[in-house]
Amino acid sequence: MIRKASLLLVGALMGAAVVTTMSQVPINVSVAANAAATDTYRQLNLFGDVFERVRSDYVEVPDDAQLIESAINGMLTSLDPHSSYMSPKSFRDMQVQTRGEFGGLGIEVTMEEGLVKVVTPIDDTPAAKAGIRAGDYITAIDGEQVQGLTLNEAVEKMRGPVNTDIVVTIRREGTVDPFDVTITRDVIRIRAVRWREEDDVGYIRLTQFNEQTFDGLQEGIEEMTANIGADKLKGFVIDLRNNPGGLLDQAIAVSDAFLDRGEIVSTRGREADETQRYNARAGDLTAGKPVIVLVNGGSASASEIVAGALQDHRRATVLGTRSFGKGSVQTIIPLGANGAIRLTTARYYTPSGTSIQAKGILPDIESLQTLPEDLVGRAETKGEAGLRGHLEADGEEEGSGSQAYVLPDPKDDAQLNLALDLLRGTQVNSAFPPVPDTAAKN
Repeated sequence: MIRKASLLLVGALMGAAVVTTMSQVPINVSVAANAAATDTYRQLNLFGDVFERVRSDYVEVPDDAQLIESAINGMLTSLDPHSSYMSPKSFRDMQVQTRGEFGGLGIEVTMEEGLVKVVTPIDDTPAAKAGIRAGDYITAIDGEQVQGLTLNEAVEKMRGPVNTDIVVTIRREGTVDPFDVTITRDVIRIRAVRWREEDDVGYIRLTQFNEQTFDGLQEGIEEMTANIGADKLKGFVIDLRNNPGGLLDQAIAVSDAFLDRGEIVSTRGREADETQRYNARAGDLTAGKPVIVLVNGGSASASEIVAGALQDHRRATVLGTRSFGKGSVQTIIPLGANGAIRLTTARYYTPSGTSIQAKGILPDIESLQTLPEDLVGRAETKGEAGLRGHLEADGEEEGSGSQAYVLPDPKDDAQLNLALDLLRGTQVNSAFPPVPDTAAKN
């Protein structure tokens, strides 16, 4: 176990593991360990030789600290798309972001093929208002090519003083040429939970899992139950579409809000003794009201924990399209005054023991959006399975990612309207309401 971990992240923010099994083979453990250590020190000496040669012979005098930082980040990013080094400033920014307020454009991004890829724009932020879409590639920032930058360096360039403009060059699937989008930076205040009454149904949208998420969910449930009336309330729609994830403890708390007992999620590290299981406590905030969970190709990680837990326990019907498929947990390990590293330390599993890494959550009811003509064939994300260097799926065929677009007008939102019709009984489907599975609750 990593004892210095201060935070567990299961969001899309931002290799293959080689496992050697030896059985019934006589081995001198100390000799093997010494040989491995000798080889490792030889490689470290190689790094030292290269470092000194760069310092002495490069055409310009390099920054020693920058060389070391780049080397560390290169080592981490070679592991998988979600491990990285955070400078002291980036670490502080991340801590602020998990509290729900930070400066920037309002996009969740990852790095793919040397370019910054948009996982999802955050609701009601400058990026969303400027028309940035999930799956867009940012190829240049203020005219400077992104190719060759690390993800942290690119993110740093997108940050800046509030009310200043930034020009990002976008490459979008289906468009012939890249195009520029001007975005005005602003203070991004993430309202993690939004809700409204759809007549006799409570609609709750979770935009991400930060420190405010469970409290907002609880407030929304209580307010709408009181306003609609417990006797008239048909149920709840929990909208996790394009929710990129966030804090593990918040995903557990949100799942627990609808469950009385049973496992919510387990995380399994490299060693058997690193397995942790998280269980629900008694108490359902909705008093057993029917629940439909909406997911799509932009629903990642913490969102998938919630959808998977409620699906496995037959507590909710999952409706929409296959989710992103990010089934790994990142641990933030502080390095004192030197920032921190974000390191993938575990995979997470749904209550039935299923890993969704590079596979995603399959909805109980598949429902596609009817897209505007200019978006047909261009509103999908490849998901985790499409990221270079991703952790491979657990013994099953990969296939995460799907349609990742939510129509701005609720009247045109086919997935939401189907959920409302099911809750009101004007449409029927064998997957709703789900049949309770007592085995999943034990």
